Amino acid sequence: MFSEQAHPLSRYGWDEGFAESFSAYAAQGLAPGRIVRVDRGRCDLVVPDGDGVRTVHADTALVTTGDPMRIMCTGDWAAVDLTQGFVRALLPRRTAFVRSTSSQRSEGQILAANADLAVIAVSLAVELDLGRIERFLALAWESGAEPLVVLTKADLITDPVVLGHLVDDAASVAPGVTVLAVSAETGEGTDVLAAVLADRTSVLLGQSGAGKSTLANAIVGTDVQDVRTTRDRDGKGRHTTTTRNLLPLPGGGVLIDTPGLRGVGLWDADGGVAQVFAEVEALAGQCRFHDCAHEAEPGCAVLRALDAGELTHRRLESYRKLLRENRRIAARTDARLRAEMRRDWKLKMAEGRRMVERKRGGAR
Repeated sequence: MFSEQAHPLSRYGWDEGFAESFSAYAAQGLAPGRIVRVDRGRCDLVVPDGDGVRTVHADTALVTTGDPMRIMCTGDWAAVDLTQGFVRALLPRRTAFVRSTSSQRSEGQILAANADLAVIAVSLAVELDLGRIERFLALAWESGAEPLVVLTKADLITDPVVLGHLVDDAASVAPGVTVLAVSAETGEGTDVLAAVLADRTSVLLGQSGAGKSTLANAIVGTDVQDVRTTRDRDGKGRHTTTTRNLLPLPGGGVLIDTPGLRGVGLWDADGGVAQVFAEVEALAGQCRFHDCAHEAEPGCAVLRALDAGELTHRRLESYRKLLRENRRIAARTDARLRAEMRRDWKLKMAEGRRMVERKRGGAR
């Protein structure tokens, strides 16, 4: 019988489910370990050591077949050969935060694995970018983790009424998601955030300059991450975190701090987009036509809500943008979807030519 209290890795997220997945590897004499850092084909893991844990360095003996989705990453649970110093296998992931790579190839990049909570850090030192929050939320929901929006540097907003409006604005694009305003400088809200993160695996995400490293230091209670000031001209920061690090929290649980993300491309995130724009999806279900594009079709419930002021133009355009982007990414790897898009494009071109010919005929 598995006992969370008795296992030294319990504070790192080890539980009965992972123990069951690991049972076959235990019979081979391998040890369980959680990857806390990956750097150039090597990784650091925490493994049991008597009643406590120790950190070991290991290489990978995994055959990845060039698939970036199978490469080990911070947060993974692994079966480790301690005598040889190799990671022999990864346990099945419960969640994975994946974005599309910046290359033109059809690849995804896993930023963190097995996170229960995706903490999206958004700086109040610059104008609130609601579209970027929606983008992060789509990836967070798609990962399988629960999103949490944290507005950092709240001490820069001296008017509590203005701060309340900013929190409300962020909440308006994050249905069903908690939004917290915190300041690592003054400590405002950090106790609430620490309580939410306790006994869970959380991944900290956001742009450079969002204050992630400062926030991580405040939550962990010591300077575990380097911090640099942001640029005055645009509020942007430079990368102070260059690898993804898994940090144990004083109240139990762990926090995965990630480098600042300049690009946040969607990766097969249909479900995540639908979750972020739940109200648009609900309206779409009321349209007369099941394949309604919400542009000019009769009986369109989305356009009706737009005219009534129940839905904003910004929100609808953001929804359309993310759907288009996700469809393009999917088309890179899905031959059938590419064929469907090509066929749709040809039909639209043919329709356009017919319209031109009709206009010419009318003129004659």
